[in-house]
Amino acid sequence: LDTVTVNDTKFKSVIFLLTRLPNHGDAHLWISISFCFVYVISIVGNSVILFIIKTDSSLHKPMYIFLYMLATTNLGILITTMTTILGIYLFISRDISLDACLAQLFFIHVLHCIESSVLLLMAFDRFIAIYNPLRYTSILILPRIAKMGLVAVVRATVIILPLPFLLKRFQYCGNNVLSHSYCVMKMACSDISVNSIYGLFAKLLTMGLDSLLIFLSYMMILKKVLNTVSQAECLRALNTCVSHLCAVLLFYTPEIGLSVIHRFGRRSSPFLQILLGYISLLVPPLINPIVYSLKSKHLRVRIIRGLGQGVRVWVPGGS
Repeated sequence: LDTVTVNDTKFKSVIFLLTRLPNHGDAHLWISISFCFVYVISIVGNSVILFIIKTDSSLHKPMYIFLYMLATTNLGILITTMTTILGIYLFISRDISLDACLAQLFFIHVLHCIESSVLLLMAFDRFIAIYNPLRYTSILILPRIAKMGLVAVVRATVIILPLPFLLKRFQYCGNNVLSHSYCVMKMACSDISVNSIYGLFAKLLTMGLDSLLIFLSYMMILKKVLNTVSQAECLRALNTCVSHLCAVLLFYTPEIGLSVIHRFGRRSSPFLQILLGYISLLVPPLINPIVYSLKSKHLRVRIIRGLGQGVRVWVPGGS
């Protein structure tokens, strides 16, 4: 079944059909295995990060608390998309109702906005640590960090909340086959100019503003570091930013690519759009735990020690 014809007056009965990667029928088994592998590794990696930071009091510091927020957001994105992406590839479960689609759309956008805010907070953390290290612990106290996280959640929710209601009032008719295996709404028959304007406004107010502030913070960090007399101190300061810069590039590069393609690349390959969509959803949760574990010696030691203790517990006769 490739299309669903619906009566324009019965909006609540609208059913959408999710799709897999086009023109890859022979490779769907391997694609399914790859997606399962990505989800398992991502969920385990982020869960380990959360467990180690929560249980180890020596990691209850601003940098690791922000990393805890990032891992939580990544887990949320994985859980939100896992049911439809794995459902269509493993069980050929294609149909999704309008309400379920709007709910998934809402949570994907909210979590993306929260992740953008967390990356901004992590940039602020690095800025304070390098620009004014003597006041670092007095500025980034735990109650203030909690308030920052709460503001990030509230901001994302308030900005994204109108979108599902705006989409709900539209008419959906004719071919209701979505172009992705998760909800991306472009199927309305009505005039969607208001939604397009609001969507662009929301994007600029969240990810656009956050990326600009992250860029400015790193310009000031770079200025401070270049004025450092010692080359060793300069390299050490920059090395503390590598993990965060990787996370920023992994998050914003596919997001910017998708925004450009959706607005200016109407003739671009559908496969490229779908691929960038998967990258934006699945690659950051997969790579972030690996990068932070490799670059943070303190965190890496705690993870290895925790895994070693777990192995000794499960090995017969272990002490």
